[in-house]
Amino acid sequence: MLKERSWPSLLFDSANLVFLIAAACVSVFPFLFVLVHSFSLQGSLVPSSFSLEAYRYLFSTPTLVRSLLVSIGVTVCGTAFSLALTSLTAYPLSKKNLDGRRGMLFAALFTILFSGGMIPTYFVVKGLGMIDSYSALILPAAVNAFHLIVMKNFFQQLPEGLEESAKIDGCNDFRSFMSVALPLSAPSLATFALFYAVHYWNEYVDAILYINSMEKWPVQVLLRKMIIIAGSSIGDSSDFAQELIPPQSIRMAVIVVSTIPIMLVYPFLQKHFAKGMLLGSVKG
Repeated sequence: MLKERSWPSLLFDSANLVFLIAAACVSVFPFLFVLVHSFSLQGSLVPSSFSLEAYRYLFSTPTLVRSLLVSIGVTVCGTAFSLALTSLTAYPLSKKNLDGRRGMLFAALFTILFSGGMIPTYFVVKGLGMIDSYSALILPAAVNAFHLIVMKNFFQQLPEGLEESAKIDGCNDFRSFMSVALPLSAPSLATFALFYAVHYWNEYVDAILYINSMEKWPVQVLLRKMIIIAGSSIGDSSDFAQELIPPQSIRMAVIVVSTIPIMLVYPFLQKHFAKGMLLGSVKG
């Protein structure tokens, strides 16, 4: 027989439910506001018309499609490379008998607190010959020190007996990593894959600093350029003014175009995300 719940418990649960619904509405409303106004030609708070003119303007040039492909390519390749490099570095650092382990961990922690800055990083990228190449968008941010430390802690929590059993079966360290550690770290990898993907997709400053050719621009840089051109055209060009596309609608459409692709990745990683956020957070 189910135990009857007391009214304080029901009141507490009801208050939690109301709070969570309110928090969800507050979180979703800004994006709905942006989405609705991207399909409107009115600059008012509550639009009453529907139009695709802002999106027609954005996709009026094949440059946008090329920039989207550049961003997708950089995001996919960068995420895969960062995950491989982070996991291959974190796994040996999780072994306490590794020579030089403390020094390498200190170097990783040091980069969290201090960085060389924009100008020294630019000279390093230039000295390596990566200016105006896609590698300049991937290599400088290939490993995030915080993600490295958390993944190291996760590998450290794996039962030692599993790796010992693998070694008894003839596996070396790399085979143990591939056959034992990686399959057990799917939630952790999914979480950091999302973090890295969001970083590479939204990367903007590095593209401005290192990419000179317009055909190599990622979508974030191109969309900013289109906003600037649209704004100046609206103020100066009578032809553009006749199209009656408010600058606000173009800005909202830009936000939607730059946000939707990376949002589509989340459903595929969501089942691992909540669990992966807690992995590696117990042991140091």
